[in-house]
Amino acid sequence: MSSPATRDTQPVENRDPGWKLFGKVPPREGPVKDPKKIQKEYETKSGRAGASNPTSPRQSVRKNLDFEPLSTTALILEDRPANLPAKPAEEAQKHRQQYEEMVALAKKREMKEVQKRRKQLEDRCKLEESIGTAAQIWNQEILPNWSATCTSRRVRDLWWQGIPPSVRGKVWSLAVGNDLNITHELFNICLSRAKEKWRTSLCLCPVDAGSSDRESSLELIKLDISRTFPQLCIFQQGGPYHDVLHSILGAYTCYRPDVGYVQGMSFIAAVLILNLDTADAFIAFANLLNKPCQMAFFRVDHSLMLTYFAAFEVFFEENLPKLFAHFKNNNLSPDIYLIDWIFTLYSKSLPLDLACRVWDVFCRDGEEFLFRTALGLLRLYQDVLTSMDFILMAQFLTRLPDLLPGEQLFQHIASIHMSSRNRKWAQV
Repeated sequence: MSSPATRDTQPVENRDPGWKLFGKVPPREGPVKDPKKIQKEYETKSGRAGASNPTSPRQSVRKNLDFEPLSTTALILEDRPANLPAKPAEEAQKHRQQYEEMVALAKKREMKEVQKRRKQLEDRCKLEESIGTAAQIWNQEILPNWSATCTSRRVRDLWWQGIPPSVRGKVWSLAVGNDLNITHELFNICLSRAKEKWRTSLCLCPVDAGSSDRESSLELIKLDISRTFPQLCIFQQGGPYHDVLHSILGAYTCYRPDVGYVQGMSFIAAVLILNLDTADAFIAFANLLNKPCQMAFFRVDHSLMLTYFAAFEVFFEENLPKLFAHFKNNNLSPDIYLIDWIFTLYSKSLPLDLACRVWDVFCRDGEEFLFRTALGLLRLYQDVLTSMDFILMAQFLTRLPDLLPGEQLFQHIASIHMSSRNRKWAQV
């Protein structure tokens, strides 16, 4: 082979320029040796060659030279290329054993996945069967005799387990009631006024104070609708329920101009739309917001809101004294996390199916259950929260985990006692 000095004196056109431009290894000069000859020379020098043992594993040469290993499994099972030393018998045996262990582990994982999927399927079938049975009971036994059965122990137990989606809207309407005596005709009147307002809002004089308020309210509704359950893509512009949600919120601003539109209302209206017809959803929406707790929050009655927060802290200290002390030491007040939960009735903070289950019992027990749910959430995550500082706790509580265990949450809610020194929630 020629020396480096010799190679450098050769004409440029006789050499491959690619190695220099792209940092490649310069090509070797002279004839290229056959890989089989290289293997034979290596075995001769290392003392591996010998006619007495031609079939030794140390001398085995892979027959299929065109094979390209596609995975680590192939690297374990296949012999080495012909131009490399053959695997010793001990190494080949070790690799085969490792391969068998990998296969066994893969089969074990696959069996676990199969069992997991089978159990999920069985649980889903049981759930669907129980929902079907419960729906039949609600439709045939409870709803036709609502006044006589709604307060019975059996119905309350069924209520706690969750109302079947097929009858949820009917039960919510009956439970919330219609103390405001709103009719479908009144809804249509309010909706007509809202549509007229939308048509004329752009023509109103900018210096008109009322015009400014109306325009800001309309813009806020549009903005809030776009942020309502964005993952569902049904309430946004072009979605099937966009106009329905817009109509209910607009009609409410005409029905209650003293309240107007407040951020968070869109989530409540959206949940009702998913379970009720448009007019019935409006009736339930207006009556829900007319409840003392909701009216206090949506009208931003600071004194009454502070009363609710103070009552909540009484039961907080009673049920979770260690976590309560930790919150106090870090100056984390209830308004930081409770306002968003109460404003949207947990529909923004919890997964939708779990939020609907909270609504089920809220319709049964009233505002007390909203604060009991808050304590249940704090109890569920108290071990996590006690290790956090103010900022981390505030961030965690204002954005709860997406995968929130529903059954565990309701177990923790059931463990919360809403009595303090022989006083119930309403008394406190």
